[in-house]
Amino acid sequence: MVGYLYCALAMVTVGSTVVASKVIASGLPPFTATALRFMVALPVFLALCWVLRSRWPRIGRRDAALLVLQAGAGSVGYTVLLISGMSFTSAATAGVLVGTLPIVSAAFAVVGLGERPTVRLLAAIALAALGVLVASGVNWPTAPGAGRDAGQMLGMLLVLAAVACESFFILLNKRLRAPIEALPLSTLMCALGLLLAGGASLAIEQPWQISISASALQAVLYYALVPTVLGFVLWYAGSARVSGTEAALFTALSPISATLLANTILHEAITGLQLTGMACVLAAVASLVWKRPAYGRVETL
Repeated sequence: MVGYLYCALAMVTVGSTVVASKVIASGLPPFTATALRFMVALPVFLALCWVLRSRWPRIGRRDAALLVLQAGAGSVGYTVLLISGMSFTSAATAGVLVGTLPIVSAAFAVVGLGERPTVRLLAAIALAALGVLVASGVNWPTAPGAGRDAGQMLGMLLVLAAVACESFFILLNKRLRAPIEALPLSTLMCALGLLLAGGASLAIEQPWQISISASALQAVLYYALVPTVLGFVLWYAGSARVSGTEAALFTALSPISATLLANTILHEAITGLQLTGMACVLAAVASLVWKRPAYGRVETL
């Protein structure tokens, strides 16, 4: 039960990144916000590595290149694209899109790792895609309000691109030759993410000329300390106590958390289409991790 609680809380913090990104998008450019996130989180991760005496592996050139790609995709790309997308779409809709991460990751494994797609996977992808289309509620370009819906579609595409970046991160992690423990890996991602996002911020956004709003700065601090650091600690503490299938089930809490927080914190109305789309996405995720019980076996608590 403790493992279940940790995994559930971790996924709630993941869902809250959508709401935090919505607040950040209104007061900070994406690369600067991403660099600030890692600037705050990195010292905390370094302190955790020192306290827990984490072992740092020897990394070859090939793995070093993969780590840079991981940081560019999963650390920087995901955050930048999610913040950018939140400028055009609602947090409730984005929460549904972020919930497709397990489905997109499974599809990437088929394409990138050559895994054979199963009927269950293909059905889950189709169901998740249906959920995304339903939740978007976007009209056809010829319908009234097409200009507004063009912006909504752009926001959705940016959020889906963020999900694709995170899936690419997972795929690259499976390509690493040297096993790296979770805490050192997260620390490396923070350090590399800070270098990449900081460089892009200096080159593109000129952060010394930016006027930072208090709400955006608070959202960045929350993003860095709660989902990035605390979420990491909760997830790995929880996943160490439960099976992989059980842990995967809790990813379904992320879109639920994002949608509910969008309603309670941002006061966004949750539409019937968004609820229907969320149900489709959650059903798709559940279909991937559900296994037929072994009848006749007695379970003990």
